Amino acid sequence: MAQIYISAKIPEKGIQLLQENNISFEMFTGEGLIDQATLQQKVKDSTVLITPLSTTVDAAIIDAAPKLKLIANFGAGFNNIATDYAKEKGIYVTNTPFVSTDATAELTAGLIISLSRRIVAGDHLMRTTGFSGWAPLFFLGHELKDKTLGIIGMGQIGQGVAKRLKAFGMKIIYSQRHQLPKEVEETLGATYLSQAEVLAQADVISLHTPLTNGTYHLIDQAAFAQMKPGAFLINASRGPIVSEADLITALQTEKIAGAALDVYEFEPKVSDTLKQMSQVILTPHIGNATVEARDAMAMIVAQNAIAVLQNKEPDYIVNS
Repeated sequence: MAQIYISAKIPEKGIQLLQENNISFEMFTGEGLIDQATLQQKVKDSTVLITPLSTTVDAAIIDAAPKLKLIANFGAGFNNIATDYAKEKGIYVTNTPFVSTDATAELTAGLIISLSRRIVAGDHLMRTTGFSGWAPLFFLGHELKDKTLGIIGMGQIGQGVAKRLKAFGMKIIYSQRHQLPKEVEETLGATYLSQAEVLAQADVISLHTPLTNGTYHLIDQAAFAQMKPGAFLINASRGPIVSEADLITALQTEKIAGAALDVYEFEPKVSDTLKQMSQVILTPHIGNATVEARDAMAMIVAQNAIAVLQNKEPDYIVNS
């Protein structure tokens, strides 16, 4: 049996690295996501499981794989894996952090620009009814210059967004559990505030916090009540950080002006109501969907697999 099971197709660079090291592997090549029964069957003799963050690796999967030493998650997040249970079983769980920073920050910046200037809505208009010509009050959006960007979660991606939007002349405020060093704040032009202050002051709120018990539904009815009526919400982090039902209500009652989402509470399912809202931009979880980022992620999971098979400690352990 193969030493490594890969539960979704990964970029060729990772495959080539495994082949160069003469490591046997099997990869799921079916359409869509692998089902849990197939995954249980395939991992039973595997030493390493390489899996995307869209696949659940729970206690049942772990129990089905008595030889497992590593679960290498293809993604920065790892809430799809029973990390504590894996630790009990002596199994490393790793992720692929940092290499997604630029790609996700770029997408976030693109969503902010597209939402404020109504680019997606304009594209839809031109592909459907069209327009009768330039007019002084036609299809107005908002400039970002002198507006306030509120970032919740100022890790690497949040900082990447701050750098990009600072160049557009936005004022940067942020909240998280710990304040950044003063020299980092000065470089970013960022001011540390409480979450309540960020929600109240920001014209654009961008979420970049991991999904934990403490951040589940962090943005709910109470949070929307604190925001400006003209505010935009951007979520390219994890879907359940936002209560989708409360978001829909906030949009319908004009508590906020719009939203751009790359992730969803019940992903891959997306609310039909959100699909029908012209003030909402929806993208299919493509935050790090660039050739460069995915190649780098493939190299990390392959390198970690090789390390474990050589009885070495892998990089980026999340359950140590």
